[in-house]
Amino acid sequence: MGRVPDPRSTSAPVVTTAEPSLIPDLITRIPWPRWALCIVVLAAGVLLVSCLLCGVYCCCRRCQRRRRKQPKDKEAVGLGSAPNSTTTHLVQPDVDCLEPCSGGPQQWGRLLLSLEYDFGSQEIRVGLRQAENLKAEGTADPYACVSVSTQAGRRHETKVHRGTLCPMFEETCHFSVPPAELPRATLKVQLLDFKRFSEHEPLGELQLSLGTVDPQHVLENWYQLGPPGITEPEQMGELCFSLRYVPSSGRLTVVVLEARGLNPGISEPFVKVQLMLNQRKWKKKKTSSKKNTTMPYFNEAFTFLVPFSQLQSVDLVLAVWAHGLQLRAEPVGKVLLGSRASGQPLQHWADMLAHARRPIAQWHHLQSPREVDRALALKPRLPLPRPRS
Repeated sequence: MGRVPDPRSTSAPVVTTAEPSLIPDLITRIPWPRWALCIVVLAAGVLLVSCLLCGVYCCCRRCQRRRRKQPKDKEAVGLGSAPNSTTTHLVQPDVDCLEPCSGGPQQWGRLLLSLEYDFGSQEIRVGLRQAENLKAEGTADPYACVSVSTQAGRRHETKVHRGTLCPMFEETCHFSVPPAELPRATLKVQLLDFKRFSEHEPLGELQLSLGTVDPQHVLENWYQLGPPGITEPEQMGELCFSLRYVPSSGRLTVVVLEARGLNPGISEPFVKVQLMLNQRKWKKKKTSSKKNTTMPYFNEAFTFLVPFSQLQSVDLVLAVWAHGLQLRAEPVGKVLLGSRASGQPLQHWADMLAHARRPIAQWHHLQSPREVDRALALKPRLPLPRPRS
C-alpha cells in the first residue's frame, strides 16, 4: 500500500509562485526608493518617445525635400524642350532667381498709360496709371516726368512714391497739340528715382509716337520701358533751398542755399522769394547778388508770418534772376511750391508740413518762368481807392 505524502515536504506552492514574483523581487533588490524608480522610468519613456518623434520628423523633411526638387527638375526639362515661339511673359520665373535676365524685354519694367485726344480743346490727355517691376538696386522713390516734343519746356511731374518699385500714379496731365502737329509729335515719359541731395537716377524711359495713336478712341495699354536715354543738361539750372514751418507761431522760414548749372551767359544772379495769397501777390524778399559765378552760394534765410488757416491758400515762388545780354535783370527760372504745385515741389511742401519745426532741404530743377506764371494764374491787384478831391 502506498505511503501518505508528508505535507511539510511538498514544494509545489514555492514553484508556482516564483515566476510572478520575479519583477517585484528585482525591484526590492534595488536599494532605491520607489519615487526615484518612478522618475527613472518616466525619463526613459520620455526619451524613447522623443527619439521616435525625431525619426518621424527627419523622414518628413526628406520627403518634403524630394517633393520640392521634383517640380524644379521637371520645369528645367520642360523649359529646355519648349519651342522657340513661346513668349517670355508666359513663363513664371523661379523665386530664387531674383536677377533679371540680361537683354530681356522686361528688364526696365512696364508702364500702364492711357491716351485721349480732345478735338474741342486740341489737347492730348495723358493718364499715368501705374508702373511695375522697375529696375533698381533694392528699393527706390520713383516719380514720372511727362513731356511732348512739340512743347519745349513744358513738362509734368508726378508725386514721388516712397520705397516701391511698383508705384500707383493715377495722375492725368494735358498738353496742347493741334491736330496738324499730332502725327509728328512724340510723347516722352521718364521714370526717375528721387534723391534729395544728389542727381536723380533714371529708372526707365518710354517714347511713343502720337502719330500711331487713334485720336478717336481712348487707349489704355501696357508699354514696355526702355533703357533711360541721355538726358539733356538743364539750361535753366537747379536751386537748393530749405523750408521750415512752425504751426504754433505761423512762421514760414525759407533758406536759400545755392544754385548750380546756370547759363554761363548771365551775370550777378540773385533769388527772389515771393508769397501769393489767393492768387494775388502778397509778400516778397530777395537775396544779394553774386558776381562772376554760375554756381552762387547764398545761404540767406527769410521768415514770413503765415497763419495756419491761410496755409492752403498760399503759393510760394522762388525765382532766380540775373542780368543778361540786355544788361537788365530777367528771370532765369522759377520753382512753384504749395498746394497747387505738382511733382517734387509738391512733395517738398508736404514733407515740410509732415515734419513741423524741422528744416527740409532739397534741390529743384528750375522751370520756365512762363510755365510757372501760367500755373499761378495770378489775378490783378485790387485797385486802391483814390482820395476824393
